[in-house]
Amino acid sequence: MFNPADTFLGWFSHDIGIDLGTANTLVTVKGKGVVINEPSVVAFERTSGKVLAIGAEAKRMIGRTPADIVAARPLRDGVISDFEITEKMLRYFIGKVHERFSFIIPRPRVVVGIPSGATEVERRAVHDATLSAGAREAFLIEEPMAAAIGSGLPVTEPSGSMIVDIGGGTTEIAVISLGGISTSTSIRIAGDEMDGEIATYARQVYSLLIGERTAEDIKHQAGSAYSLEQEIEVELRGRDLVSGLPKSVIVSSVELRDALSSSVGAIVEAVRNTIEQTKPELIADLMERGIVLAGGGALLKGLDRRLAQETRFPVHVAEDPLSCVARGTEQVLEEIGRLRKVLVQISQRKAPR
Repeated sequence: MFNPADTFLGWFSHDIGIDLGTANTLVTVKGKGVVINEPSVVAFERTSGKVLAIGAEAKRMIGRTPADIVAARPLRDGVISDFEITEKMLRYFIGKVHERFSFIIPRPRVVVGIPSGATEVERRAVHDATLSAGAREAFLIEEPMAAAIGSGLPVTEPSGSMIVDIGGGTTEIAVISLGGISTSTSIRIAGDEMDGEIATYARQVYSLLIGERTAEDIKHQAGSAYSLEQEIEVELRGRDLVSGLPKSVIVSSVELRDALSSSVGAIVEAVRNTIEQTKPELIADLMERGIVLAGGGALLKGLDRRLAQETRFPVHVAEDPLSCVARGTEQVLEEIGRLRKVLVQISQRKAPR
């Protein structure tokens, strides 16, 4: 129904799309692309709960804070683990957008990506946190659908498209046709799990204690899922668990590939299972179009070759895979009439004015 107040606010507000990720939050503005890309980290005082830093500044504090300050991620496995802190993080990002583009801060419409495996309670938590953070209206879209739209796949056509979105906390796999998800799998194994496996390998093999940031950096430098034409060696620094003193060792991409074998194997198995559940009519489309990889995990060296070998489908890495979900939310905002059916159906309520 026509609402003059909503129309007036629409003239001044900037509709926003949010990829609310476990590792990073990306924010798009309708017609302007990605305007914010910061870690999903909040630093706050342990006793009072007062927020001290959000985003990149907070991530720099991880592992370096005194006892009375906590630098933590308010999302785990792609869903909210701390509602209050997530709300403050969302309010910060929404306010930052309007500081950049406006002199006033009205309530925007917001589209947020959520894991396809999120429960109704988890979906409601994201929805309510977005409204509480200042949104006029909140819409949810499943991350694989948003990633497929952001990757340029023809999601509304009567043909099959397959997307594998590997984020920080979850891997989302979906076969999409006619604007809906025909078959999907969501597993809580992704980038964070890979980082943990590298840290575990360093501890078990070299008696070396390393932090999550170090593990992530090593994964980016030398992690792989398939044999490389030229294997890589990197220096791994941490604390010797035996002597307690600083220690460094040289590890190869072959060792790291072995360390990552469990999580990579789980992702491959989930993709194979999804294909097995896909309707035969859509399989023919997938054999021609192939599988598209999105998310930060798509950048793991050789993952496309490993999946191609295991599935016998062509596998492509999306252009700028890190921003696929965010770009998908922006496109939904731009074509809300045509793409409204891809949104998750959840009872809407207006934020208090």
